[in-house]
Amino acid sequence: MKVPAVSGGQVACVSLHNKQQTSPTVSARKILLSGQVQGVGFRPFIYRLALEHDLVGWVRNCVGAVEVHVQGEAENLENFVGDVFAKKPSLAKPKLESDELTAVGEFEIFSIKESQCQGNANISLPADLFLCDDCLAELNDPADRRYRYPFINCTQCGPRYTLIKKLPYDRPNTTMAEFELCPACLAEYQDPGNRRFHAEPVACPDCGPSLSFVVDEVMLNDNQSSLKKAVEVLRQGKVIAVKGIGGYHLVCDASNTDAVSRLRKNKPRPDKPLAVMFPAPINNPFEYAEQSLSLSKADKVFLQQPARAILLVQKNSASKLSEQIAPGLNEVGVMLPYSPLHHLLLNDFGGPLVATSANISGEPVLIHSHDIEKRLAHVADAYLHHNRSIQRPADDPVYKTIAAKPRPIRTGRGSAPMELSLPFELDRPVLAVGAHMKNTITLAWKNRAVISPHIGEMDSARSMEVFENTINDLQKLYGVAAELILCDAHPGYSTTRWAKKQNKTVKKVHHHHAHASTAYFECETDERVMVFTWDGVGYGEDDTLWGGETFLGKAGAWQRVASMRPFYLPGGDKAGRQPWRSAAALCWEIGQDYDDIPEKDPLLKQAWQRKINTPQTSSVGRIFDAAAALIGVRNEASFEGQGPMELEALCNNSNHHIELNLEISNKLLVTDWQALVPVMLDSTLSRNERASLLHTSLAHALLKQATAIRETHGINIVSFAGGVFQNRVLSEQAIALLTAHGFEAHLPELIPVNDAGISFGQVMEYGFSQ
Repeated sequence: MKVPAVSGGQVACVSLHNKQQTSPTVSARKILLSGQVQGVGFRPFIYRLALEHDLVGWVRNCVGAVEVHVQGEAENLENFVGDVFAKKPSLAKPKLESDELTAVGEFEIFSIKESQCQGNANISLPADLFLCDDCLAELNDPADRRYRYPFINCTQCGPRYTLIKKLPYDRPNTTMAEFELCPACLAEYQDPGNRRFHAEPVACPDCGPSLSFVVDEVMLNDNQSSLKKAVEVLRQGKVIAVKGIGGYHLVCDASNTDAVSRLRKNKPRPDKPLAVMFPAPINNPFEYAEQSLSLSKADKVFLQQPARAILLVQKNSASKLSEQIAPGLNEVGVMLPYSPLHHLLLNDFGGPLVATSANISGEPVLIHSHDIEKRLAHVADAYLHHNRSIQRPADDPVYKTIAAKPRPIRTGRGSAPMELSLPFELDRPVLAVGAHMKNTITLAWKNRAVISPHIGEMDSARSMEVFENTINDLQKLYGVAAELILCDAHPGYSTTRWAKKQNKTVKKVHHHHAHASTAYFECETDERVMVFTWDGVGYGEDDTLWGGETFLGKAGAWQRVASMRPFYLPGGDKAGRQPWRSAAALCWEIGQDYDDIPEKDPLLKQAWQRKINTPQTSSVGRIFDAAAALIGVRNEASFEGQGPMELEALCNNSNHHIELNLEISNKLLVTDWQALVPVMLDSTLSRNERASLLHTSLAHALLKQATAIRETHGINIVSFAGGVFQNRVLSEQAIALLTAHGFEAHLPELIPVNDAGISFGQVMEYGFSQ
């Protein structure tokens, strides 16, 4: 017999001590805790802690907080409050909002009360969690009733953000509400001595979600037979769409070049790197990964952090991974299994699997079975579905180690929404809608900011749909209605056009000001700083396309003090995917011919000379693109930044550099890139030598600018923003040079330096200038 799903009501918890007698030595305290206190086993922890200190009272969820009434001997109360923070669950991040004396009540026990849905919201959304070691052990224990159950979880693991419909975080408010708890699961849920005490997604094979497998129009509806068939199909070299926590992955054998090549061809994703997931046996989680990768101790620590993010790491010489995983590159995006389904699939398969987002390239990851079977039927040969609904998409986060620390390239499942405290109080709630590429949005109010997970490139209907859903979703979940919209100054961005259509006040923020302000936030200083904002292109104050700017000041008050020599881009936006256009631009700018042009259009140079569809830019990203073409690495790119990534992979340890002139033009320091062009074209040098010279020369040019600015303005703190600084070689060289010359250099660690950080920077710009 099954019983209804729990309602979040009060649990009658049996106490081992008698009714507490009211006496002069007994006092009571009312404590309110905010922060990361829901979805991390915090109420059960408070319950057990109260019993440990011989206290009575109650604990309950409020909207975004946990409220505690606790009473007993004064010394016990003091010890209890100290242990709330000293012994908190590893995933909890409590913040003490208030702690005050209150009237002593008549309580026999300590209990968990029904959640309170009223009151002022001070919400923190719990992130999705990896499978904990205790559940992993049960998953592999034939004697356990959840043996090989693909949806095993407890208070310390499992989905959170992607299944919450509304707060407070109770089972009826999640996508698990449709699954009625069986008597055994309900008993665990109500047992304060059990680690599944108030674990909202708790389930088992008798009452929880289940798998189904579809291949050749035949459906299997059983967990074990679905897994067995999925492994069989993978071993045949086929591609499967697998439903996970925040969306679907496209999965295939990572050592089978034919399978990987077919996935690439059909998606299509001809060159962009693919993520790889390795089996992680419970007794030796890196047994498989170390066969193909060079993992440092720090890499291993990071890969086992709760977010279970993708980390870019070096392949080793014995790697059996297909060269098609990351063609032309020497790093591979690697992650460990983070859901029980992943563990079962990887362990049964016995080797690494490609696990790339199941989407149309550039769009958000797909979360519905009907969308997958309709929109990716040309890619997937089979489908491993499950019937636990995903409320909202959350793609896998991606990090890269630069200067000995993992830096985010993309935030997502397990690391977002990212909640940050602002260094000011906002005058009204604001919504920052970010940039056009690598879009995120930021909702901010009072002194709080919430950055959404990665949304994607804003040039498709699906992206706009998820963009709008995320905006509505965050406002609903946090109980905040934005009164002002912040957007990029570029008139052509989809996000800017969307902002203008809303019936709200709109304020524009220049792209590179937002970049600089995000970097300023991570400097954690009240002093003025120097920020290098090097990227592809962004709309500048002078209506040209900036991308090589240096700013001085603070958020909301930036002074542009340096740049790169500008040049005109033939074809405008086309240059992002056609590096030869940037190469032609640099050559023509200095009066040199450039003949390696795929489009033999005799009018192209004439259009450039007449400045027709040739916007002016100072972009360092486009200088890297130009170098990729001039060196002979890449004329056409299938994804943004492909040429620069390949140049980075070619670098050796050379310290030689070309001195680039630094001049003053209209009171602006301007670095002249001209000396790079003949060296990039010099075929007597190897590609490796030329790629290395490019990086070292730009790093020294950066130092030269910084030194000149310090001499004039006395500023010693330097930070970096913009996608160019995702380049490990350039960033590490720049940091090393600056440090050696007495600068204090900061490369952001919390927020991506690329356009994913623009929305937060927009909030910073507004907050400091309001």
